[in-house]
Amino acid sequence: MTAAQLDAAPRREAEHVFPLPHAPGAVSAVRRRIRTILSDWDLTADLTEDVLLVASELLTNAVVHALPPATLSLSRSEVDRCGAVRVEVTDMGPVTATGLPASALDPDEHGRGLDIVTALATRCGVHVHSGGTSRWAELQVGRS
Repeated sequence: MTAAQLDAAPRREAEHVFPLPHAPGAVSAVRRRIRTILSDWDLTADLTEDVLLVASELLTNAVVHALPPATLSLSRSEVDRCGAVRVEVTDMGPVTATGLPASALDPDEHGRGLDIVTALATRCGVHVHSGGTSRWAELQVGRS
């Protein structure tokens, strides 16, 4: 690896991993833990709220639409002197289509989560692997 490649490689400043209980109230409990970590990272109030919203949407999707177990990984890194916060939720993949039909879901309460994530994140995506499905989003630290 050249010096330029080393400078461009992500430098993890911190990483936290939590299991997500597959139960009502799990998302709010994990949000409280995330807020404490973000406070320690001294992020702006706006960025903190954006990260919390992205985490809530990804966690809720895992509880509502996926099979347990699920985990949340929250990390802060730096690439080329640009910081980012990464939120990643890994679950065991989508629930089979045996529940309520999509038309039975209230459109005021469902269906916008990934649009919110896409709007707030600098980058986001999905990775399917042998350990399940990971949905991730990165938010830039210090964006204007």
